[in-house]
Amino acid sequence: MAFPQLIPSPSSYSLPHKPSLNPITLSLNPKSPTSPHHLNLAVLRHRCRKPNSTLRCSASSFSEKHHTNSPNSDDVVELPLFPLPLVLFPGAILPLQIFEFRYRIMMHTLLHTDLRFGVIYTDAVSGTAAVGCVGEVIKHESLVDDRFFLICKGQERFRVNSLVRTKPYLVAQVTWLEDRPSPSTDLDLDGLATEVETYMRDVIRLSNRLGGKPEKEVGDLRRNLFPTPFSFFVGSTFEGAPREQQALLELEDTAARLTREKETLKNTLNYLTAASAVKDVFPSSSSSS
Repeated sequence: MAFPQLIPSPSSYSLPHKPSLNPITLSLNPKSPTSPHHLNLAVLRHRCRKPNSTLRCSASSFSEKHHTNSPNSDDVVELPLFPLPLVLFPGAILPLQIFEFRYRIMMHTLLHTDLRFGVIYTDAVSGTAAVGCVGEVIKHESLVDDRFFLICKGQERFRVNSLVRTKPYLVAQVTWLEDRPSPSTDLDLDGLATEVETYMRDVIRLSNRLGGKPEKEVGDLRRNLFPTPFSFFVGSTFEGAPREQQALLELEDTAARLTREKETLKNTLNYLTAASAVKDVFPSSSSSS
């Protein structure tokens, strides 16, 4: 069973004013394999591929509205696409290094227009997803050889309707995706979000214990977020399970997303509780393993 990685505490995750960039480095050549995410329950850190990265995503990044001019869900627009072996959520921070020629062309265009492109999940097994998230460039740095370092923030979700062109990079017609009101009028979304936060705290606490870290109180993970952006924040912490993240991104019901996250966290907590019990009974064998 695969379990997600989670953020230990949002307090240490911020975007510096002058970031030290340790971004994802991708050639995005479809013929070359990409390194998969690896799960590590002993170290619950949200990182962007590189462990020394100072760029982190916290709950404070996730606002209720992710763009000042939120588009209408019926709008059909053209959007350049950037296929990646990861899932971007609204509000999440994504560092990238751009060096493949076609994407350098795309970035030159974007830097003179609206700085927005579509991040869409792809892998060798399931192919390219139909639902993605807009990445807006909030910081950029031009390097030698015409490469770019970018810091992007997730904005609106979208669904691909059709491809407009494939060269020099993908451009698609997309419609915007928004959560629909829950059909159940008796559902307490805020209470459900609080339950999810509680499970997150317990998973982080036990993970730290199993990793030999000192047990300390986990801070406020929710940061007064409304249920919908909080559900995106939780999904963004499930590093190492991109297909599960993609399923969460595609849901159009906040309650369904939180419920699914709650079950995943509950299963993870059960696993960690059993592992912790084994460690208590056989401390030497646990440490040697």
